[in-house]
Amino acid sequence: MKKLATLALVAGLSASSAFAGGYTAPVVEPEPVAEPVVVEGGSSSNAAILIPVLLLIGVAVAAAD
Repeated sequence: MKKLATLALVAGLSASSAFAGGYTAPVVEPEPVAEPVVVEGGSSSNAAILIPVLLLIGVAVAAAD
């Protein structure tokens, strides 16, 4: 009988601590809607060609000497 009372006491204490905080509904945040991205047109010149052209001019000037 003491074992049953002890078991009931342990079950009662653990159940009361399990619900100590109470129930709170989960908070669901809406996902932000992304605005459309506007890509502006690039310039007509290509800056990536500038370095090889300068290098070629430098090699040509060095070879001419």
